[in-house]
Amino acid sequence: MTRTAPRRTVLISGASIAGPALAFWLNRHGYEVTVVEKAGTLRSGGYPIDVRGTALDVVERMGILPQLRDAHIDLRRITFLDGDGDEVTSLHPHAVTGGVTGRDLEIRRGDLTDALYTAVRDDVEFLFNDSVDTLDQNEHGVDVTFHGGGSRRFDLVFGADGMHSRTRETLFGPEEQFHRHLGYCFAVFTMPNTLGLSHETVMWNTPGRAAAVYAVGDDEEVHAFLNFARPDPPYDALGNPDAQRALLADVFADAGWEVPGILGALHDADDVFFDAVGQIRMPRWTSGRVALLGDAAYAPSFLTGQGTSLALVGAYMLAGSLAGRDHAEGFAAYEHATRDFVTLNQDLVGEGGATLFPTTAQALGRRNARLRDLSAMPAPKPRPAHSALTLPLFGGH
Repeated sequence: MTRTAPRRTVLISGASIAGPALAFWLNRHGYEVTVVEKAGTLRSGGYPIDVRGTALDVVERMGILPQLRDAHIDLRRITFLDGDGDEVTSLHPHAVTGGVTGRDLEIRRGDLTDALYTAVRDDVEFLFNDSVDTLDQNEHGVDVTFHGGGSRRFDLVFGADGMHSRTRETLFGPEEQFHRHLGYCFAVFTMPNTLGLSHETVMWNTPGRAAAVYAVGDDEEVHAFLNFARPDPPYDALGNPDAQRALLADVFADAGWEVPGILGALHDADDVFFDAVGQIRMPRWTSGRVALLGDAAYAPSFLTGQGTSLALVGAYMLAGSLAGRDHAEGFAAYEHATRDFVTLNQDLVGEGGATLFPTTAQALGRRNARLRDLSAMPAPKPRPAHSALTLPLFGGH
């Protein structure tokens, strides 16, 4: 009688996008997977996110592309306004993002997390309302204690716990050494669709400030977005919702257009997400038996529009690199095969992402002139960085 070797056990911290995607592929490659998530459930709803280029090949191989196509929200235009609320120009969103009409996806964040979770929930253990307290690596594995009590040993541990990753801090030290501040802060929250918008975005700008409203359909609610220039992150406000509201009210106090109404909605909103705009840049993403992926390892910032795509591609490459290899060899292969793609996409911030939010009147005038020119030009070519990695096949998958 032959005995099969026990499946290697892994723990993934984080059940947003990178975590469940990694769980899917590790399960496919024969691992026994547990996912721990500090929230009590998946986050539903949420603002629109993009899936482009190489990431489309990942979701196609997962078998969820048809489902995501059905959830595509088809934003049809983005209208730019000046400080008085007058129209500068109105464009198809792809003219700004470098997206590809008919191929690239824009979907509600919750529709993607639901699809990923549905694809793995029957094969993977999920621990909601819990988190990792301590990690202790040794030659036999990683001993993990959980915040909710109890401890277990895993062969490998993965941090997919976001830009402010606890896993990264535990392993590599404080975030400040890896955080590259890009000069802005932002807030996103839902508010009533008082403007009657449908399948569109309207963005108001003055130097160093932007306010936008996203309507992903004909819904009664829309997503409001506030963005402002700030040379240094406002650390005192990052963990303090009252301080965040006060800071935004101060920055936008004299703003025109519909901004006073947006600030009023901010006061009442219970789903405000506020953060500094930044990237995570690390010389390595792995240490011993622990690896990072997604925003924990290489957050590119929303200025690139590639955070979701990097999370999906990184999960596929990490799991595939481990297939048939020990962790040291697999982690080295993951770093080697994925880093150039990550860097290309992070570098998109120098190719126009930040220029959507100029900080001087002269720069804003130049941006508006460029946007008007775009409306008179043929559809732009897709950005090469989006598809710069051709997905390899790993172990038949």
